[in-house]
Amino acid sequence: MAYSEEQIKDLLKDVVDPNTNDSFINDKSIKSISIKDNDLDIKVVLGYPAKSQLNEVTDLITTQIQKTLPKINLNIEVDFKITSHAAQKGIALIPGVKNIIAVASGKGGVGKSTTAVNLALALSAEGARVGILDADIYGPSQPQMLGIYTKPESKDGKSMEPVMAHNIQAMSIGFLVDTETPMVWRGPMVTSTLEQLLKETRWDNLDYLVVDLPPGTGDIQLTLSQKVPVTGAIIVTTPQDIALLDARRGLKMFEKVNIPIIGIVENMAMHTCSKCGNEEHIFGSGGAEKMCRDYGVSLLGSLPLDIKIREQSDNGNPTVVAEPESSAAKTYKKIARLTAIKVSKLAQDYSNKFPNIVIQKT
Repeated sequence: MAYSEEQIKDLLKDVVDPNTNDSFINDKSIKSISIKDNDLDIKVVLGYPAKSQLNEVTDLITTQIQKTLPKINLNIEVDFKITSHAAQKGIALIPGVKNIIAVASGKGGVGKSTTAVNLALALSAEGARVGILDADIYGPSQPQMLGIYTKPESKDGKSMEPVMAHNIQAMSIGFLVDTETPMVWRGPMVTSTLEQLLKETRWDNLDYLVVDLPPGTGDIQLTLSQKVPVTGAIIVTTPQDIALLDARRGLKMFEKVNIPIIGIVENMAMHTCSKCGNEEHIFGSGGAEKMCRDYGVSLLGSLPLDIKIREQSDNGNPTVVAEPESSAAKTYKKIARLTAIKVSKLAQDYSNKFPNIVIQKT
């Protein structure tokens, strides 16, 4: 019996993407269905990096088709494509960068920089081209976390090449000054430096640029919201009431400047004793979940208070690359996929699709 394209679509209507819980048909991930004699070709293109998920998607579609058509010659091609998404009105995209993800916290000491670097590495592990910008001018930490001890090169004397580490592109004021040199600068100098680091770095075709912000809601956050095309922001917190108070302020700041909140990451959610295995919620529990309910945002994931995460970051070999199969690394990768999925559902940027209109006198 010959099947039409519509009949194949009907067979696949209940097959759901395990990461988005959306039907591949309804979310238009299935880009083409070609039927010729006993051959069936299906092309699937996901809107987020999913290198680790491609086989699972292939198996889901194969299983569904073979229930009805066990003898058909089936060829399934699964890939992903990451597009640019709109940022704040009137702010042009940065050359070489499709999407900018800001990682912020209301206060220091909640593991924001560790989250930022592992998020960047996890997105890269899933197949995306990723960069990280250390926007903490006063206290840059990414050079140590990435194990980078070289200065960036300049090929033209005007711009800088990003430094490569663990397959991601990186830039930080920490690459340009001595580790013990204090940055005793006023706000205007700090914000000017941030703009230079961002716009004078020759980012090479990035799908995502992760920006590790300093804690708080000061000059750098304001500059970011006014002059940098931010696709969305992630808020990092711990379950502690004081941390959540500051995290709420950070979230409201991004809402005020019309930057979408991608979600919240909860650090130090619990501690497991290495001696006896007992679990304790040292900083409290349920706070991030309540904050998500209060503001209608997603909890992207919860991470433990784990000495290995700290040691690996201090040693320049973050968890996602040091122990890619560990429980913590899998959580970071899940956070990265959820982040990319959230970004993929935001409005796309079409500014480079429209031709320039020139009015000439005749």
